Amino acid sequence: MNRDTTVQDDVITSQSVFGAPCWVSLTARDEAAAEDYYHAVFGWKFRSIPLGDRFRIAYANEVPVAGIAPVASMWQMAVAWTPYFAVSSADEAVARGQERGGTTAVGPIAFPPGRAALLADRDGAVFGIWEGRLISGWESWRRAAPAFVRLHTRDAFDAAMFYGEVLEWASKKPGCCEVHYEADEVVLRSEGGVVARIHSGAVEAAPDPTIRPHWQIHFAVPDVEACVAAARAHGGTVVRVGTSHTEVPPTEAVLRDPDGAQFTVTSRQNR
Repeated sequence: MNRDTTVQDDVITSQSVFGAPCWVSLTARDEAAAEDYYHAVFGWKFRSIPLGDRFRIAYANEVPVAGIAPVASMWQMAVAWTPYFAVSSADEAVARGQERGGTTAVGPIAFPPGRAALLADRDGAVFGIWEGRLISGWESWRRAAPAFVRLHTRDAFDAAMFYGEVLEWASKKPGCCEVHYEADEVVLRSEGGVVARIHSGAVEAAPDPTIRPHWQIHFAVPDVEACVAAARAHGGTVVRVGTSHTEVPPTEAVLRDPDGAQFTVTSRQNR
């Protein structure tokens, strides 16, 4: 893959990894409360970034994990975890999304050193796009894979067509993401590694109208049980625990923070 980098400061841009998830971010109402909660659940530490004091980066063992922005009220946005995908051009990606039945909620907006937009696919699942320089330490984020994204939708194949066209998956351009159909999921690979999955149930099953399509962020953790206990102790909600037998340590759990944002913790062994 040809990377748009410089020797001086090892800059990596969205053009070099276009189509792949490049970040995950939480929009919150109260940044301080969100930081307290996620520090308790994950042990994250937070630092400000050049985008301004209202934007903070969470770190786990000095590896950047996610962003937190207290802008839900300011921009009338939902409190939620959102995946961002790298694109070569935010304007072109937004146009492709609208042409294919998607909608644009915010942007593109300039956030030096790049531009971002929030979109929804034609089934309503919200995702972000990013054009420009990636966060310092991004390669560490990619290698450590602290976060993983999965789309829960009504029709995985239709969704794959939408995202493939908008984000230029399997476009045969140098460095594009590869799309594979494995078992009952669409699997997205970048540089050979799995970076996202799209799931809609059993193969050939009719689309389920009860599913609310959404991107779910999975955080890889060493101890799911400890995260569940910390979430409960700090005002969060346990939506679902993956293990059905109480005597077996859980390997996955769906949690909701006190503000209502939903996310999943997954055992590192099952990543």
